[in-house]
Formats: sequence, C-alpha cells, structure tokens
Amino acid sequence: MGNLEQYLFWSTARHLIEQEQMSLIYMDTNQQEVWLRDYRKGSPYQVVKLAQSALTWSNVLKRDIDQTSVFGENNRGVLRVKELSIFTIYFTPDLPVDEYDHLINTPANFKKTYVHTFILDTGSLRVKLPLLESALGLQIPLRTDFGSVDEGEIQYLKQAVMQSAGMEIKKEQKLLESGRPFFTYVFLFLQIAAFLLLELNGGSQNTQTLIKYGAKYNPLILEGEWWRFFVPIFLHIGLLHLLTNSLSLYYIGSTAERIYGSTRFLFIYLFAGFAGSLASFLFNTSVSAGASGAIFGCFGALLYFGLLHPKTFFRTMGTNIILLVVINLGIGFTVPVVDNAGHIGGLIGGFLASAIVSIPGKVKLIKQGAALAAAILLVTLLLQYGYGEASESADEEVTVSLAQEHLKKEEYDQAYQILKEYTDDHSAAPKSYYLMAFVELKRNQTELAEEHLKIAVEQDQDFHEAHINLAVVYLNQQRLDDAERMAEKAVSLQPDQKEYRKILKEIKNYNSQTGEGV
Repeated sequence: MGNLEQYLFWSTARHLIEQEQMSLIYMDTNQQEVWLRDYRKGSPYQVVKLAQSALTWSNVLKRDIDQTSVFGENNRGVLRVKELSIFTIYFTPDLPVDEYDHLINTPANFKKTYVHTFILDTGSLRVKLPLLESALGLQIPLRTDFGSVDEGEIQYLKQAVMQSAGMEIKKEQKLLESGRPFFTYVFLFLQIAAFLLLELNGGSQNTQTLIKYGAKYNPLILEGEWWRFFVPIFLHIGLLHLLTNSLSLYYIGSTAERIYGSTRFLFIYLFAGFAGSLASFLFNTSVSAGASGAIFGCFGALLYFGLLHPKTFFRTMGTNIILLVVINLGIGFTVPVVDNAGHIGGLIGGFLASAIVSIPGKVKLIKQGAALAAAILLVTLLLQYGYGEASESADEEVTVSLAQEHLKKEEYDQAYQILKEYTDDHSAAPKSYYLMAFVELKRNQTELAEEHLKIAVEQDQDFHEAHINLAVVYLNQQRLDDAERMAEKAVSLQPDQKEYRKILKEIKNYNSQTGEGV
C-alpha cells in the first residue's frame, strides 16, 4: 500500500480516536485494519472499521465484506448490542475494475450484523471526502493537496494512534482500579459473624432474637433506638438470605470499592444502608434486616459512575448492572416478603452518596455541595415524617408477630403484656384484641375474651377468625342465636372452611334440639 493511503488511514484513525472519542477495539497483526467503537450519541453505527486494501476486483471487496459481517456477528455479544451496524472505510489507490456498485449501495447483512461500505480511493479524494463526512456525520480534517508523503510522517501518525489508544486503556484502568477492596471483606466478615451470633442465640429467623440484636423494629425506633437504622445492615434472616447478599456484596461491592476507593465506599455503603432502613421504617412495618439496601446502594454508586463516564460504563458493565437492578426490583414487587422499600431507598441513597463524594479525580465542589444539601434536606424531612405522621400508622403486624412468637412457646403472660401495651396506645387493633381474647380463653376469662372479640369484629367486620371464636364463646354461654349468627358470618366470609361449616351445623342442630332457634 502506498504512502498516501497509509497517511489517510492513520490520519483518519487518529482523528476518530482523539477528537471523536472512539475506542480502539481491534487491530490486525499487519496493521492494515483497525476497528473502532463509536460511542457518539445519535450515531447510526456502533463500529467504524478502517481498512487499507488494494481492491483490484469486486470479489476481493465482497470477500472482505463477508468476513467483516461474520466477525462482527461473532463479537456482537462482546459489544453488548442487539443489532450491530458497522461502517467500513476502504483506503485504496484504485477502484475495482469490474462492477461493484451493488456491494456498496446496499448494506450487507449476516444475522443481526449490518455492514455499510465506503471506498475512499485516492484518485477521487476531493469528491469522496465530503461524502464520507456526511455519511459519518462528522468532519475529518484530511489534506487533499498532496505532492508526496514522507515515511516519517506516517510513522509519527501511527505512533500517535498507538499512544492515544494506550492512554485510553490506562485511563480506563485507573477509573476502574482506584482502590482495592478492603471494607467489602470487612462487611462480609461482620455479617457472617452476626449470623453465627443470631444462630447461637435463638436463631436468625426468630423474631425475638432479631429484635434483641438490633433488627429494624419500628416501635423501638420510635422510642429512640436510632441505631436500628444501621445495625440491620449486618443481620440476615436465614442462611439463604446471608448467602445471596454475601455473593452480591462480594461482586458488586468490590467493584464499587475499586472504583471509588475504600474511604468513599465506606461512606456510600453505610449511607445507603441507612437510607434503606429509613425507607423500610417509613413504608414497611415488619421486622426487617439484611444488607440488601446497602448492596442496592452499590448499584446506585455504579449507576452514578455510569452518569459520569457513560462510555466506560456501558463498555464494561452497564447493561448487566441495569439488568440486575431491574430484575431485583421486579422480584421485590412480585414477592411479598421482599422489603422493596429498603431496596429502593438503598438504591437512591447509594446514588446520592456517590454524588456527594464523587469518584477520585472528579471533584466538583458545587455539585457535591448541592448533593450534600439535598441529602440533608431529604433525610431531615423523611425523619420528621417518620417520627410524626408515619408513627401514627398501625404497626400492629409487628406487635402481633412478636406476640405469636411467645404464644408458640406458650409464654402467655409475655404475649399478653405486649398486646396490652399496644392496645393501650392504639384504639384500632383488631388482631391484637383477637390474640388477647385467645390468651384470656386460655385463662378462662370468658367475659373479657368476649369483650375483646366483639371489639375485634367491630373494628374488622371481615375478621372471620374472630367471628367463629365469638360463635364458640356464645355457644358455651348457651346464647345459641348469637352463636348461630356469628358462625353464619364466618362461613359467609370463608365458605371453603370445612371447620366453620361443621361448627355452624352443630350450633343449628343444638339450637333446634333445645327449641330456642327462631
């Protein structure tokens, strides 16, 4: 290949890399072919291929186009694109001597890869260059007035391309390797140690044990135990919960810590964990624990990195990260036991924390200050809401869950005390009154049980368990009409409950035998 074609080839490569921010993704061993990743917004092409070739015959051109389409299709997955569009520029001294227009007028297609072809022959440079710029949607400042091209100039351009490509790789490596994982392993150790502590002291799936060792429990947070916003980050409910979060932390956490460095990562992880617990406190009354909020914060941190460096982000991890976030949030919306409020809170918290600390070498005090002010304002407003209006909302599910743990162990006094304290502070508490009645029946306090069951059905008219138990109480008191009415209500609410129908039948039979029925 002549010096002129080489000059045009390397000049174009240098301009596309240095000025258009395209990335070198492949170069053949003979340095006759260069593939560049096109990241320009709105560009119809994902790859621009430059090739030096003597296109004497059209079959040479066709063979190279076919090879390009196959090579592109084989590497489409690596480039993370559904469809790959390649724009090939041939730098050649002469055009093919036979018919070739059909090869360049229509893009070649192989599966989901499309190859667009442009021939820049040196004999038509002045005419072809504007057409090439129009096709690519950019300007290429190439010389068109050539006498001769010095070999040293070509070597200089070649070296410049190699240096620019190497600098880009080093810059990317520096972005992705700002630090080494340290706190990732510290947090892994802490959550494994915490899990063993729970298992040795009642079990990690025991509600009482979880509350005792710091799980998010709204009533105690409202009483001033603020540290329950942070401790749940290290607690896990069951072995599967621990394993999934540990794997996620190992892979996602270590990636975030490498990018942000250990000090920034520490802040991001803890703030995201706090944000997840805060969101759970506001929107989920159940006892909860786990590192999921903090791990979603790592996702948020990686998304913020993608905002700052979209080219590197999407080339290395972007599609996978976004897909993982969507899948995990989707699971949270479809599986009732998943605390999705904590996940979303952690995701937002991690993104916001990353905006506060930024990445190494990307300090912008005004933007970081604005992010800090926004975080302080948001946290303040949410805490005020949580300790104000939200605290008035019923957290009966938590109380009932805790009481049921005691009832399973036949610890009736402890269960009753919890329920009594709750009903003293909350007028609407049908489930609590129902469980109190259960304990009172165990104690043979029938009148008190009747009173509380009546309150339960008044507060929740669809509470079928309370209706059927009140029916049994009335039956024992020989108040057969009332018993039949309560049993009929329970059956109407749960017609598939055989036990309810059986009780109703017995009441009706007994009522008809005694002659007291209406």
